[in-house]
Amino acid sequence: MATIKPFKGIRPPKELVEKVASRPYDVLNSDEARAEAEGNEMSLYHIIKPEIDFPVGTDEHDERVYAKAAENFQKFQDKGWLVQDEKECYYVYAQTMNGKTQYGLVVGAYVPDYMNGTIKKHELTRRDKEEDRMKHVRVNNANIEPVFFAYPDNKEIDDIVARHTATAPVYDFIAPNDGFGHKFWIIDNDDDIRRITQIFAGIPSLYIADGHHRSAAAALVGAEKAKNNPHHRGDEEYNYFMAVCFPANQLTVIDYNRVVKDLNGLTTTQFLAALEQHFVVERKDALYHPQRLHNFALYLDKTWYSLTARPGTYDDNDPIGVLDVTISSKYILDEILGIKDLRSDKRIDFVGGIRGLEELERRVDSGEMRVALALYPVTMRQIMDIADTGNIMPPKTTWFEPKLRSGLIIHKLD
Repeated sequence: MATIKPFKGIRPPKELVEKVASRPYDVLNSDEARAEAEGNEMSLYHIIKPEIDFPVGTDEHDERVYAKAAENFQKFQDKGWLVQDEKECYYVYAQTMNGKTQYGLVVGAYVPDYMNGTIKKHELTRRDKEEDRMKHVRVNNANIEPVFFAYPDNKEIDDIVARHTATAPVYDFIAPNDGFGHKFWIIDNDDDIRRITQIFAGIPSLYIADGHHRSAAAALVGAEKAKNNPHHRGDEEYNYFMAVCFPANQLTVIDYNRVVKDLNGLTTTQFLAALEQHFVVERKDALYHPQRLHNFALYLDKTWYSLTARPGTYDDNDPIGVLDVTISSKYILDEILGIKDLRSDKRIDFVGGIRGLEELERRVDSGEMRVALALYPVTMRQIMDIADTGNIMPPKTTWFEPKLRSGLIIHKLD
């Protein structure tokens, strides 16, 4: 059962939130962060991408860069750009994209829950990426950015959240990078705080939707602090890390598509013929979106095709075998195009569906890539089934949008 707690959030004053708030550290590079933060000393990029305060080309993993993050975090507090709440609260963070709003609860998630599998993962993590975020958590003694969790839908939590979001939000703005709406409320009512904690104690599992590396780093630092504290009791703040928990039915998982540099020595005719063995291939006259599970869109030589997987290529009773990313990896990328490892092969790249199928056309028409493959998005139910059965998603399967804005709230570990 899930253990959560309220915490004393560190937040920007209302009038500064749009100056402080930023995109997450891992969705842009150093040059982009430098450009977005230009002329804005309050931008959170000075804490989450502190290499922007050094000459161009400075390694973001340089020890001086981590130290700069801590220095800037302290500066933001000294100057009143970030202020800690006096009371332990829960918070509601709402995001609106294309007219649809999702409401997340900002909570302290329990480190042992991550270690024992109550908080469930569906992706493998890379140790180098974990180590980078662990250094960042250690040096700041804080979770500067939240992780993104899902939980099974719960009517009573929905009702509590709805009651609070009927009032005026503390923050309410449209982010300049994506045009999405961001709103934020504080739940400081003792009865509601107590009830939320109780309800979550009856929820069997929480699911990492986005932020597997941040989750691992936050939990590992918490466990490290527990181990190194001879007087460890178990209720210290470092036993918790910051997560925004959304009801699964509110989340939008969008497609995560593939572009490949060549046809592995085949001509267009040979490639299409090879596809026929496992797919029904139909030429389309215009841009084509996959219509359902096991249907794909292929773009090649300025032409769109529909590919429908033939029976026998998938197993709808197997949480991994049912996935279109499994089918396409096995029967197209591996068998025909010779791409064995999606993580390391330089011939393949991945494009988030937020960019639209036009981006696939652009990458292929420019000559940079030879062929593009668009997939039908996985569902939250599939993600939860995979996590529940202890399986791991193939690489580059899920893309969640909108991304959480960083800088609305921070969690200190002491």
